[in-house]
Amino acid sequence: MNVALVVTVLLAFLLDYLLGEAKRFHPLVGFGNWAIWLEKAFNDKNKISQVNKSLGILAWLFAVVPITVLFFFMQEWLVNTLGDGHWLVIIFAAFILYLAMGWKSLLEHAMNIATPLKNNDLIKARLAVSMIVSRDTQNLNENGIATAATESVLENGADAIFSALFWFLLLGVPGVVMYRLSNTLDAMWGYKNERFLHFGWCAARVDDVLNFIPARLTALSYALVGSTRVAIHCWRQQGLNWKSPNAGPVMAAGAGALNVSLGGAAQYHSQMQHRPNLGPHDVKALQANGESIVKACKLVNKAILLWVVALVFILMIINVLEAMVL
Repeated sequence: MNVALVVTVLLAFLLDYLLGEAKRFHPLVGFGNWAIWLEKAFNDKNKISQVNKSLGILAWLFAVVPITVLFFFMQEWLVNTLGDGHWLVIIFAAFILYLAMGWKSLLEHAMNIATPLKNNDLIKARLAVSMIVSRDTQNLNENGIATAATESVLENGADAIFSALFWFLLLGVPGVVMYRLSNTLDAMWGYKNERFLHFGWCAARVDDVLNFIPARLTALSYALVGSTRVAIHCWRQQGLNWKSPNAGPVMAAGAGALNVSLGGAAQYHSQMQHRPNLGPHDVKALQANGESIVKACKLVNKAILLWVVALVFILMIINVLEAMVL
């Protein structure tokens, strides 16, 4: 079994647990400034759509490719110099994976909403939820706050944890760097407004592609560690109805796994959007509340444990197959 890979993943989660999100000098802050400069230099919404779309592709390449290539050569140099399982190689890879994930940060934000919500402090809960969602929060009631927070935990669990882990396991350090930079650009450029509709097309589409498989693995994970039958049913019946091709399966499966009603109408930038309902439609389905947020966090943690166990199991099978061939 590739013990070094398992140790790397566990060390990354340990670093995240102990350190949380870097408060100062986070590399993504510097990348964000680089992305802002590129957008100002390349984005010209006055140009025809195809030209501005091409400029968006070029800006994406300038933003992502050089940094990904740099980390590819850094990893290659370390492995070739020290060896694949050397402790410095493990620490380097674990540190990069830690920077690319947002496990503890996600849970902390969620609990900052759940705690005041349980104490009936809607003002504090609204303020906390406004920090992690894009919808209007000033008039949300208890159910609205809990729905927004629970959806955010489920969706960001896929983006901030499982997609990053997937690309690390598949392509190593350059894979997770490529994913995190691409995901960051989607968050900055992937809006369907006048400014970014064409320029941000590439960033949005690349993020959709990179998240396609991890999102479905996340949905499956939520189903396996929650109410499996209900989660699978909700995923199949509701997952394709959501505006996002990746968030839909994740949140539908998560809602079913938790047996909670999510989705429904929500206000964004003073405009009401009528979103599909997610979760069981029978009378047994629970309305979202503070406890739903806590359960969503526990669901994410159980899914992480499932991934670690599955990783160990898969590596053991690979070792057995390799031994049989030899």
